[in-house]
Amino acid sequence: MTDLSLTLQDQLDEITANTRKLVQADRLAIGERALEELFATGIEDRILPVGALAPEFALKDSSGKLVRSADLLAVGPLVIKFFRGRWCSYCVTELETYRDLYGQIRERGGLLVAISPETQRQSDFAVQQHGLSYPLLFDPAAKLAEQFGLVYTVPEYHQRYLKSILVNLPFLNGEHSWRLPMPATYVIGHDGRVVFAEAHADFRVRPEPQEALLALFAE
Repeated sequence: MTDLSLTLQDQLDEITANTRKLVQADRLAIGERALEELFATGIEDRILPVGALAPEFALKDSSGKLVRSADLLAVGPLVIKFFRGRWCSYCVTELETYRDLYGQIRERGGLLVAISPETQRQSDFAVQQHGLSYPLLFDPAAKLAEQFGLVYTVPEYHQRYLKSILVNLPFLNGEHSWRLPMPATYVIGHDGRVVFAEAHADFRVRPEPQEALLALFAE
């Protein structure tokens, strides 16, 4: 279980502090450069905004079942978590936090899915390892995330660094583009329109789940 006495951001900040203790400064600088360059593109200002009609999707979950957004929204409002992959400790911490809150979401009539460009096999590993009771959906080449305005391509110097720490995205994602989504939280209302949207170029920053739940419960 996650420590509910800490906010999600508290937990993520602990990961950051531990990383800075363990990783050499010159290697940390590679990631910092990539973050600064991504932020400078203005990508945060181009995400699908509140009030927009959310793209429909039909994606496979970790068991191979096709999950359609239209079917989910027929049941209730929907929380969508876009994440980078199971290799990202920040993403895993967030997924586990939502795991522990999933009962509250269902009690209020809402649903939750998490979406990444990782293959169905990788999603299945994550579901089993972290005891996730909500669907993890496979978004090939991050094409759905692109429709939400979240996608960027990892620069070559950062690709080399990730491969050096055994994060081989072409293997994990089943294709060679090195495209990733910014981690993002969306809440979609019954009518298919966005009622909450937040994404950060800095993957170490995430909205608190309670913010999304307030938007969900307002539906």
